[in-house]
This record gives sequence, structure tokens and C-alpha cells, in this order.
Amino acid sequence: MKGNVAAIVLIVVGAVALGANLDLFHVNLFELIGTWWPLIPIGVGISMLLTRERS
Repeated sequence: MKGNVAAIVLIVVGAVALGANLDLFHVNLFELIGTWWPLIPIGVGISMLLTRERS
């Protein structure tokens, strides 16, 4: 469960950052960063959700 929480946080952070870069939100914080970099934490979060934990 702990990994799922981290994955969800990464997905949410990436989605908010991507929305800001695509001008869906009016946030100037991400102005200097490339438009598509938030796909990286989204991808990492999704892979964390899909990867099974081995006991």
C-alpha cells in the first residue's frame, strides 16, 4: 500500500505540472521548464502502480 500512495502522489504532481505547462492552470512556476517533462513522474507513478511487489 505504501508504494501505491507514492505512485498516486507522483501521478497527481505530474498531472498538475502538465496542466500548468499546457496553460490549463495559470501558474507561472513552470514557465522555464519544458512542456512535456511532467510525463516522466506520471510514467514512473503508473509503472509503480502496475509493478507487483515481491515478498
